[in-house]
Amino acid sequence: MGEVRQINYPVYFNDVVSFRGTVGSTGRGTVTQITSITTGVTLNTSTGSITTVSSTLAAGAEASFVVTNSKVAATDTVAVCVGSTSSAGLPAAVVTAVGAGAFTVTLTNLDGAAALNNTVTVNFAVIKSS
Repeated sequence: MGEVRQINYPVYFNDVVSFRGTVGSTGRGTVTQITSITTGVTLNTSTGSITTVSSTLAAGAEASFVVTNSKVAATDTVAVCVGSTSSAGLPAAVVTAVGAGAFTVTLTNLDGAAALNNTVTVNFAVIKSS
């Protein structure tokens, strides 16, 4: 398994800040996408890195893929960020859906002119609901 870390995170509601919930890590995993930028991947860890297939994403274009993950509940929050790329273009990653056992990542090339034409590493963390 791995080290379990619990971190309180703030919840903002009507200008009141309270701390509740935890971010727990039971191990970090990695997976590499195959075939296409829209091909789904499976990674059953609470944190991890997804390396996309080498692909061309035109300026301003988007592509989505599903991450199957048994650690995710429909009420959880999944945070993602771009870890790295060696390409031109400006990649951004967001979670566009969360359900029991899966979440959807959408990659967008924010560059107005340059295509994103290599792999992108997307990091994620599952934040469990309380």
